[in-house]
Amino acid sequence: MAGRGRVPGVVASCVLLLVALVGCSGRPAHDTAADTVQGVLDRRAAAVLHRDAAAYRATGAAPELANLRDVPLAAWSYRLTGFHRTGDRATADVDLSYRVEGYDRAPVTTGRTLRLARGEGRWRVTSDRPAKKAAEQLWEQGAVSVVRGEHSLVLGAGQSRETLRRFAGLADRAVPAVSRTWGTDWPGHVVVLVPKSLEGMAGLLGAAASGYRGIAAVTTGEAGGPARAPADRIIINPEAYGVLGGLGRQVVLTHETTHVASRAHTTAATPLWLSEGYADWAGYLGSGRPAAKVAPELQRAVADGRLPAALPEDADFGFTGDAASLVRAYEGGWMACRLIADRWGEVRLNDFYRAVGAHPQRAGAVEGALRDVLHTTPEAFTGRWREYLRSQLG
Repeated sequence: MAGRGRVPGVVASCVLLLVALVGCSGRPAHDTAADTVQGVLDRRAAAVLHRDAAAYRATGAAPELANLRDVPLAAWSYRLTGFHRTGDRATADVDLSYRVEGYDRAPVTTGRTLRLARGEGRWRVTSDRPAKKAAEQLWEQGAVSVVRGEHSLVLGAGQSRETLRRFAGLADRAVPAVSRTWGTDWPGHVVVLVPKSLEGMAGLLGAAASGYRGIAAVTTGEAGGPARAPADRIIINPEAYGVLGGLGRQVVLTHETTHVASRAHTTAATPLWLSEGYADWAGYLGSGRPAAKVAPELQRAVADGRLPAALPEDADFGFTGDAASLVRAYEGGWMACRLIADRWGEVRLNDFYRAVGAHPQRAGAVEGALRDVLHTTPEAFTGRWREYLRSQLG
């Protein structure tokens, strides 16, 4: 009690300071710089869409605008999700959303980290990079060249237009081939990204290059995604793809296009032996290649008395494991789908794939589809698959 009378000024000062900090509402005061920066980003987005280099430079660093010049953009926007300011310097967490005209039915959204500085009363972007764990975009790797095919859009960085035209030709043959096997309940076109190198491919995936060294291409997209979703991207590894022959290159593009077509029916319930096996089945369909030529690793295993006891597990498809085991997993999935097409017919193979993907969870999905579509059991199917391996590869 004796001390209370000696600090009224200090108490009053603390009250005034508290009011200044939190305002009358009792909440921390809003930093209007965040609103200002969002306005800068809105102007920056408009400049990208209008290809207005001067307006873009007015918002800050502009190293990649020229690289985007030929990319057909239907939308481009930034949404500020986090703002961290220290005086005249700031870091902004941003969602970049964009849409490629004629291909993306919904925006692609990717995280970006922007650094900004304020000078002469204006905030300007000083750097624009992928957020932690986010992937690079193709235009960050150089000027993007664009080739339009009948059923494809091919975007390349560090690649000649002639190379991109060859990819468009392969994709244009793949799309109708896949529609003949899978059906037409998909958009019927593909977007192909061709970076300069393996490292460029890894950057587009936000992954380490070592995991994709022998992989010719991958497809990115939302498994089981809604009808309105960004178009899947087929991303090429030019180093692994470059060593393939003509048939191999076509098989790879048809394989990846099959993933694009079947994406809406490929869910968490779909095992990799089915999704990868079906894509390989579609890729090799009509090639005339005998089983032993398509599945040499599995043939060697059968010849050595190492007949697989069960269908490949998802873990067998890991890119960082033993290369021979990975190849056998793909070959085993292909042989399983080939068996279904040979024994039950191509229509039943498609029905089986869709039935598995329609199951609400992984447990019971294959078992239910085997029962309802193929009228068999897991044990009987596995036994028939093992006998098929013996007859086709022994």
